[in-house]
Amino acid sequence: MASPPAPAANPGSNAAEFTVSELSNAVKRALEEGFGHVRLRGEVSGYRGPHASGHCYFSLKDEKAKIDAVVWRGNWSRLKIKPEEGMEVIATGKISSFPGSSKYQIVIEALEPAGLGALMAQLEERKRRLAAEGLFAEEKKRKLPYLPRVVGIVTSPTGAVIRDMLHGFEERFPTRVIVWPVRVQGETSAAEVAAAVRGFNALLPDGPIPRPDVLIVARGGGSLEDLWGFNDEMVVRAVAASTIPVISAVGHETDWTLIDLAADARAPTPTKAAEWAVPKQSDLLDQSGKLALRLTVAVRRLLETLRRDLKSAERGLPRAEDLAALPRQRLDHVAHRLGGALRTRVQRSHTRFLQIAGRLPSPRSLVMHRRTSLDSTAGRLGRALSANTQAHHTRHARVSARLSPAPIRHRLERYGERLDALARRGERGLIARLAQRRNALDIQVKLLASLSYHSVLARGFALVRDAGGATVRSAHAVAASQSLEIEFADGRVAATAGDTPAATSGLAPQAEPPQREKPVSSTPKRSGKDQGSLF
Repeated sequence: MASPPAPAANPGSNAAEFTVSELSNAVKRALEEGFGHVRLRGEVSGYRGPHASGHCYFSLKDEKAKIDAVVWRGNWSRLKIKPEEGMEVIATGKISSFPGSSKYQIVIEALEPAGLGALMAQLEERKRRLAAEGLFAEEKKRKLPYLPRVVGIVTSPTGAVIRDMLHGFEERFPTRVIVWPVRVQGETSAAEVAAAVRGFNALLPDGPIPRPDVLIVARGGGSLEDLWGFNDEMVVRAVAASTIPVISAVGHETDWTLIDLAADARAPTPTKAAEWAVPKQSDLLDQSGKLALRLTVAVRRLLETLRRDLKSAERGLPRAEDLAALPRQRLDHVAHRLGGALRTRVQRSHTRFLQIAGRLPSPRSLVMHRRTSLDSTAGRLGRALSANTQAHHTRHARVSARLSPAPIRHRLERYGERLDALARRGERGLIARLAQRRNALDIQVKLLASLSYHSVLARGFALVRDAGGATVRSAHAVAASQSLEIEFADGRVAATAGDTPAATSGLAPQAEPPQREKPVSSTPKRSGKDQGSLF
């Protein structure tokens, strides 16, 4: 055991003096070095799940004492079983203390149930709670498909279970088998099995991996601890929520887990689950043969019964001669009466024809009457045509007299005079308009000439530019020996600036002529190279 730190010297007292932190750390070291790793049995109390930091805090208690417990985040994922409220466990860890509250605690590194009875009690409590939610209700069980096209298996890919099941499928009806490999024992087995069941349900029927018609969750036999992953609430809820029928084949016939209660069917062994999922091919052939035989016998019996009934009905029917005798007699009687009726009808028709013919006029008189009527109509038509022709002739002469060329000629002469007057008016208006536009143009030309810098140049001023063509506006902008270009009214000349700079009042006065004016800087600005100072 580590010795406590040396006490501070305190004259007048023989007792050691510690700070609170020194005493807390000394107690912590004493607990950790004095006890080391321990196995502690107790009941879980105050469990609320992992903290936001990932650590888990709860207490272990018995009838007389209570100790705080903590599981660090790194150890939480490695625990074989997770703590639950009221669960009796055996915790392995080391005794330590938390200086912040002066409490001692056990830092748990491993956790296991306190005997088989504790696991069974936990299992019964979980079974009761899930049953109360309706996860094991019989009305939720679905019927297994008779001939599934695809069978999904959730099991270990390396165990003897999958080999036995695949061998059993060879004797069954041809079916596609898809295996989702998972761990069937250990810390991550429950999460992997639940993820596999949900993954099969998420597949699309026409996707690259077809959706199974039935699922088999299989594992070989083992102890309660070995099968504990299939009692996990996560697995039970995934199986209960599956939209695909599920066959549970976990353990041997004497083993049972909560997944057996949530599944749609529970097979005693994995091999039996394969037999339940897909019928045997030979059994199907035998059953098909039996059904075909039964169908043949039934059809034969039906044909015999129909034939017998037909013969019985045939015996009850009268002969064809007897059926046709009465209609034939009735036909002969009607035929005999028909001959006499026809003769009587012809005689009556002939008599009536003679009567009507006697009342009609003769054809010759009828033709003479029609000819007379036609001649009368032709005479009237000729007279009417002559009268109509005479009226049209009179009307034509009257209209021809009115159509004289004199009025038309008079109208044309009047329109010609009017057209000449309009032409003379248009010519005078055009000449006046052109004169007005010419006067306006002359005014603009004079205004342009008065505003142009060329008129200023004509009055004796000059425009100075440098070698680049930029306008020189000030004498201070001219350097010694700088090349310049001076524009006059009658042309441009090149010049070079002297060594002496100009005076502050502007450019030096020119030698000739003495009557020249000072530089004018108020000239309006121009765009391009025509803009500059005028002299």
